[in-house]
Amino acid sequence: MTAKIYYDNDADLSLLKDKTIAILGYGSQGHAQAQNLRDSGCNVIVGQRPGSANYDLAVQHGFEPLPIDEATSRGDLVNMLLPDEVQSDIYHSQIRENLEPGNILMCSHGFNIHFGQIAPPEGVDALLVAPKGPGHLVRSEYEKGGGVPALIAMSEGASEETKQLGLAYAKGIGGTRGGVIETTIAEETETDLFGEQVVLCGGVSELVKAAFEVLVEAGYQPEMAYFECLHELKLIVDLFYEGGLSYMRYSVSNTAEYGDYSRGPRIITDETRVEMRKILLEIQNGDFAREWILENKAGAPGFLARRRRDRNLQIEQVGQRLRSLMTWIDAKNV
Repeated sequence: MTAKIYYDNDADLSLLKDKTIAILGYGSQGHAQAQNLRDSGCNVIVGQRPGSANYDLAVQHGFEPLPIDEATSRGDLVNMLLPDEVQSDIYHSQIRENLEPGNILMCSHGFNIHFGQIAPPEGVDALLVAPKGPGHLVRSEYEKGGGVPALIAMSEGASEETKQLGLAYAKGIGGTRGGVIETTIAEETETDLFGEQVVLCGGVSELVKAAFEVLVEAGYQPEMAYFECLHELKLIVDLFYEGGLSYMRYSVSNTAEYGDYSRGPRIITDETRVEMRKILLEIQNGDFAREWILENKAGAPGFLARRRRDRNLQIEQVGQRLRSLMTWIDAKNV
């Protein structure tokens, strides 16, 4: 099945001219989408908790942030760009009762809607517009005149007007410049979680950590292990990004390409694929969602302990020291 992809000519930004867009949360996606929409001529208001760093950032960017409930009541399109783990509680305490029939409840990740933590009230369609990139990239690409590709999906029974408003919204944040793929809330949620866990975050992180540890245990210098197993990963990923697997293999040495073909399958084995299928099933049947929801209801003790542990790993300490010497990169420390 070929995906339906929409571009600038498929979207009418003027559909938003009499609408108020409420952006709830001024974090990674919130700051980018709010500013892009404003620069596209849309009427944007921000809902953000006073006293937070993101509140102050919104003020610096020229917004006058409102309490979540007030921003919701003023909005025609209400986009929840809050962290997944807090959306449900805030929705039920500050958002739901302030929605009116004809409003559109939006998100950029369908986790809470798909897994039943949020159910729009009667007369309110759910709409997902999800840029396929972090907020800083959504903003910087828009400012350059480009755009990060995005996804669009609606709740079952949503109107054609909701879809057209969603395309207009996607155009306002620059998404139609890169292409907007039509999907479903279920497909976006499940594939997003799978990609994060198996490749983009979980898979890559564990591969890098394990490879670093194997080299160090074998007596190689940690600095060498860091460069070979983490630092140079960006070079390979950039090649993937620009031209796929074939371009990466074209760009590296024949020795590296042969090692790819002959040794890669010994790392990602049939056993790995079996585990990938288990992870996908846990996402599809809601086991992962239940686990994450319960973890947060308990105060996230396991999550926070793992975060603390991994921030103190040797690879992190070595990397922080080496990055401080690399004047050509904008080194970040958490």
